[in-house]
Amino acid sequence: MLSHKTKYALKALLFLAEKDTGYIARTMEIADGASIPKKFLEQILLDLKRAHFVGSKQGKFGGYYLIKSKNDITLADIHRLFDGAIALLPCASLNFYEPCSDCVSETECALRHGLVAIREETLKAMQGITIASLIKK
Repeated sequence: MLSHKTKYALKALLFLAEKDTGYIARTMEIADGASIPKKFLEQILLDLKRAHFVGSKQGKFGGYYLIKSKNDITLADIHRLFDGAIALLPCASLNFYEPCSDCVSETECALRHGLVAIREETLKAMQGITIASLIKK
């Protein structure tokens, strides 16, 4: 399940992606346009900025804008940024791997093999969905 933070980040990115290239949106404009609580949005935008998905401009005409193409931002990218691993257990994770303390043999663990298969299908689906493809729908 996606966290509220991830959902709001996706909504903010969708809002920005629907604007013309180079458009700079104020935080309040994004909050109102995407129905996101402003206080929550500010932290999300800072996280997106640190991860180089959006940029910001200071001053009277400042705000946020996309710096990464809407064709290159995937659901997997945003999920990993805000919610972490896509895998259901750390032993099945690509980027957040940790061995299970109670596992006798990872190579023979049926649970791990099943969860790796689920992770692969989920990852494939999430990497195939971009911000641009969501706008088209």
